[in-house]
Amino acid sequence: MTKMLNLSYIFLVLSTFLGACKTKNVVNQQDTTVKTLSIYDENIKVGAARTADYLPFLKGKRVAMVVNQTSVLNDKHLVDSLLALKINIKKIFAPEHGFRGDGEAGEKIKDGKDAKTGLSIISLHGKKFKPEPADLADVDVLIFDIQDVGARFYTYISTLHYCMEACAENNKVLMVFDRPNPTGHYVDGPVLNPKFKSFVGLDLLPVVHGLTIGEYAQMTNGEGWLKDKIKCNLQIIKCLDYSHDKFYEVKIAPSPNLKTMRSIYLYPSICFFEGTNVSLGRGTETPFEVIGFPKNPEGDYTFTPRPNAGSKTPPLNGELCKGFSFSTKNIKDLQAIKQLNISYLIDFYKNYPNKNQYFLANNFIDKLAGTDQLRLMILAGKSEEEIRASWQADLEKYKAMRAKYLLYD
Repeated sequence: MTKMLNLSYIFLVLSTFLGACKTKNVVNQQDTTVKTLSIYDENIKVGAARTADYLPFLKGKRVAMVVNQTSVLNDKHLVDSLLALKINIKKIFAPEHGFRGDGEAGEKIKDGKDAKTGLSIISLHGKKFKPEPADLADVDVLIFDIQDVGARFYTYISTLHYCMEACAENNKVLMVFDRPNPTGHYVDGPVLNPKFKSFVGLDLLPVVHGLTIGEYAQMTNGEGWLKDKIKCNLQIIKCLDYSHDKFYEVKIAPSPNLKTMRSIYLYPSICFFEGTNVSLGRGTETPFEVIGFPKNPEGDYTFTPRPNAGSKTPPLNGELCKGFSFSTKNIKDLQAIKQLNISYLIDFYKNYPNKNQYFLANNFIDKLAGTDQLRLMILAGKSEEEIRASWQADLEKYKAMRAKYLLYD
């Protein structure tokens, strides 16, 4: 009976995602259900909003902040809010995409100065990924407040890892203002093999890790993932009224090409195409909501990538691509799917005219997956079921470990 129920559920999930997605969609059609309370919980309070819990600790301290455009308190940037509250902010550290969040993926971010406050901005995605001792010499507390999206290859957690390490090495306090994970309702994908460690995958997490940034920080400390297993003096300001079965709306785009909640839900699965010669919509108005390549024999949606603010040199620039659009996919349907979708990655390989050129020559797909097994199994013609089975044992071990660090039910 249990097997029958499981099969029924899998069939429902696949038919919902595959059947409904493989239809021609209107790119700019708005989903009017996005703002309703039945989809998102409006009562969730982020850590930054709990000023009474952290302001007494910050008084008299020299503070630095790891923040970007998502670091907002009451519709005002957190830096501006804390300065107005007389907190002594010494400097800002900027992650990938920069302090204002307008740098494209992978772009080197330069040091600078914030025009509004005059504060120095030190890039952690340019010449270095980690604050240096000199950067922290005049700092007592480093605050980390950035909206994450719950995928291992989204680099804000890599920045958090290195900030924890720098604070541990220099005897500084790291305070995390926690924020909900919009994909925190499920866990899936291959767990990182240390041989494939990179800035898009530093720690032994699955692709969809199911952690808030605060929970990830606890796990990093607890599992000894920092250099030489040192421990960070970590303080977490938790969210209120949040649990992993509640859906949270990210109202400020966390990066230039994740513009909508739809793209955030699709991102963990669609991002695998970054390791292929298939376009995932960079250089269009709907990045991470469309996929295609020139002369694709399947699909009924066409688009042409062109340079824009989010992608100055998009893959397949100027080439007519054919494939699928998910830009009108129902948000509730996406929320109901609690696993990665790799069927398109497999199907596109089968339909690609020159299979030797499907995956990028640098095998970037291996860094995204955290293993070479996904690529090798696709090349060997393995089924989706066989591929998914290959990561289940490690995934179950991870889930047991994850349970020790959860801050929310």
